[in-house]
Amino acid sequence: MKLSRPVSWFLLAFGVWSWFIWITFVKNLWQDGSGLAFDDAGDPTGYFWVHLLLAITSFLLGTGVGAVGFRGVRAWRHETRHGSRHETGHESRNEPGDEHVVLRQRQG
Repeated sequence: MKLSRPVSWFLLAFGVWSWFIWITFVKNLWQDGSGLAFDDAGDPTGYFWVHLLLAITSFLLGTGVGAVGFRGVRAWRHETRHGSRHETGHESRNEPGDEHVVLRQRQG
């Protein structure tokens, strides 16, 4: 599947935003002085653990989404630099499994 350029950039921006937001959130959670994240003895509360799990999950999902966007942007840049398939009349890169086609052409 090929992502459009705007979708690729959006996904990449979402991944960067996710890193910024969730790392900031965990820092703020760690330094919480309201008594929600840590009890009077300084031990983490249920609130802390639930929100830490939420932050880690969101961070990992955002990282995955950003990685997909990065690959899409990189593919668009590669295609722009090396010409599109339509302009050159052939594939700009081989896909996995195309080796047998090249071998048959050489043999045939």
